[in-house]
Amino acid sequence: MKARKSKKRAPSFRKLLKTSKVKLDNKLKNKQYKQQSTAKKYRKEQRKLRQAVKDVVSKKPVLLEDGKHILRAQRTEEEEEEEALPLDMMDEDDLQLLKDLGQVPSFLTRDLSSSEPVHIKKRKQESIIDKYEKVPRRLQTEPEKEVIHLLPIKDKCGIIPQTREKPVVNINANEEEEQEEMEFEEVTEDPLPKLTTEEYVIERRRKLQDRKIHIAALASAILSDPESNIKKLKELRAMLMEQDPDVAVIVRKLVMVSLMELFKDITPSYKIRPLTETEKASKVRKETQKLREFEEGLVSQYKFYLENLEQIIKDWKQRKLKKSNVVSLKAYKGLAEVAVKSLCELLVALPHFNFHNNIIVLIVPLMNDKSKLISEMCCEAVQKLFKQDKLGHASLGVVKVISGFVKSQNYVVRSELLKSFLYLRIKEIEVKKDTEDINAPKKFMSYKEKRKSLSRMQRKWKKAEEKLERELREAEASESTEKKMKLHTETLNMVFVTYFRILKKAQRSPLLPAVLEGLAKFAHLINVEFFDDLLVVLHTLIESGELSYRECLHCVHTAFHILSGQGDVLNIDPMKFYTHLYKTLFKLHAGATNEDVEIVLQCLDVMLTKRRKQVSQQRALAFIKRLCTLALHVLPNSSIGILATNRVLMHTFPKTDLLLDNESQGSGIFLPELDEPEYCNAQNTALWELHALRRHYHPVVQRFASHLIAGAPSEGSEALRLDLSRRSAIELFETYNMKTMTFNPPVTSVNPTKKDTIFHVDSYLNEDLNQLIRTHSNETIIQLPLDFTRYLKTSVQ
Repeated sequence: MKARKSKKRAPSFRKLLKTSKVKLDNKLKNKQYKQQSTAKKYRKEQRKLRQAVKDVVSKKPVLLEDGKHILRAQRTEEEEEEEALPLDMMDEDDLQLLKDLGQVPSFLTRDLSSSEPVHIKKRKQESIIDKYEKVPRRLQTEPEKEVIHLLPIKDKCGIIPQTREKPVVNINANEEEEQEEMEFEEVTEDPLPKLTTEEYVIERRRKLQDRKIHIAALASAILSDPESNIKKLKELRAMLMEQDPDVAVIVRKLVMVSLMELFKDITPSYKIRPLTETEKASKVRKETQKLREFEEGLVSQYKFYLENLEQIIKDWKQRKLKKSNVVSLKAYKGLAEVAVKSLCELLVALPHFNFHNNIIVLIVPLMNDKSKLISEMCCEAVQKLFKQDKLGHASLGVVKVISGFVKSQNYVVRSELLKSFLYLRIKEIEVKKDTEDINAPKKFMSYKEKRKSLSRMQRKWKKAEEKLERELREAEASESTEKKMKLHTETLNMVFVTYFRILKKAQRSPLLPAVLEGLAKFAHLINVEFFDDLLVVLHTLIESGELSYRECLHCVHTAFHILSGQGDVLNIDPMKFYTHLYKTLFKLHAGATNEDVEIVLQCLDVMLTKRRKQVSQQRALAFIKRLCTLALHVLPNSSIGILATNRVLMHTFPKTDLLLDNESQGSGIFLPELDEPEYCNAQNTALWELHALRRHYHPVVQRFASHLIAGAPSEGSEALRLDLSRRSAIELFETYNMKTMTFNPPVTSVNPTKKDTIFHVDSYLNEDLNQLIRTHSNETIIQLPLDFTRYLKTSVQ
């Protein structure tokens, strides 16, 4: 017969879950009830004990020895009474009963001092007031001694209280004893050996050398076999908590740098992800298990190391002294600088590894730190990361954090944060793509093409070759152009969002020059739809009068960068920007604004040279004349840059050579004070400033002035040297900079020629004159008394 199937279904998971929840609730309730009952019993016992102690305290304490004497006296009295009682007066039945009772053991073992029977029932507790009333009153004839109540003793008779008189403490005696004990301890303790300064230095060097050897041994062991010795990373990281105050600071710095270099060397070139539960449960080979353990240990130690660095920086920021007091407050800054340096190195070296975003979050606020050293370190690290990042993942993360930080600080941050955007590789990739983007991926032959052109054996080899190529491509895992461009687009959007926020909400912020400089760099990537609005905003900023001269120059530079790219399509004549630059050129001088000449040279290059088709001859003549006048009252490097710009303009606009002629060409008079370059009649003047610059003390300025007077020829005696003609105006401005307060080029020293023969003074005089001098010098001087009255008498007569 077939076994009958049980119709009872297995309970579902939900039902099991529900049932288990009910059981857990019941268990919890039972546990709570049990706790409540035990607590109730405990309170009841404590209440009884307190009541018993109160009863005992209310009674008069009786010493145990006195109680024994009373019991003995009572027993002797009873014996005497029994002896005095004649047995003849008792009946025979009573005598027999006494004999029987005497043979019962309970009668012998019974405590006769108790008046209560053995099997008496428990009476109800008497009230506290009744018991208090039963206590006998007594007068206080003697001063009561202070009594210490001890724990009572429970006996067959009941609870027997215990007390003790409080001893009188002699304070002076105790003080003397304590002093004697202290003196005894001071005598018994061996004093620590005091080291001299030289011995202390030698001991410190020895400790430091031991720590260095230990660090080197651990590091070399880890580098030799990272997978086997990954646990030694923990031992090395534990030295970050060095407790010896003599070498704590130096050892912690050494360990931080050593761990940083170790992680740079042993970390793989991929990101380690955590294992899933299925992967942990599955069985793998020993090699795979060893690799997993290595990766897990590496990630955990790397995480703890970053946490230690973060804690060091926090301690320096908060300036809170640790309880251990191993490191002083003065050493916190040095430790923090090494920690920041380590974080910056890891930020640049490991952009692909775990916790890179956490490092970015730590580094970006430190770019705005008050300490100049730490701020510069962090800014340089971010700039290096932007320069070497080809894919754009790390750059996008840094740009997002910087944008959020600038917004959270209400746009009051260092300008270096936004200047770091200038190092992004977005412009380079657009102009000059990488080789992997230029070389298009190879297309494989279809089956029909193989069938037509290849034999059977060739098709077989071709199939194997294509399979290998596909595997190699997967192993390379190269990013596609679309993905790269998507990352760059998102990065650029974040950059422009930051720039436009500042232009809209914080126009008086010190970040405005960096914003304008960034817009000038990425202007070719801005959407054409925003050009009109952006030019209006820039012109409004210039006309507002709230910007400094340098910021106005940045506005002009940005506007022309926008128009030089995609703006060529637009039909816009930025005459107002030309007028503003022409009007403000004379604000430059040899003082503080001399450094702004570099921005002016960049603006002139974009405005006149690159837009030569949109520039009229009158405008070019006006700018050349004003630039020559400007070259008279600036520093030599600025004069060289301005003359080099004029040389380029004279080559770009050949008809401007009429300025080298003294005779006027056309009607009108030159109006140098007019701010409109189109209507100042610059064709009716000459470049007389070049003749003044020809006598300049700087040799390079003299050379450029002579070159321009000759018409800027490319050949001949007045042609420039190759090192001057091939350099741009900005390069010449930087080359001949005088920041170091030295002549550039150096002035050659002229040594006076030494004469072989030395001529005496006598050789230049006449012989008769020499003879007269000798006679007068050899004569003795006779001093006679002076008589002024003689001369007075003669004058009166």
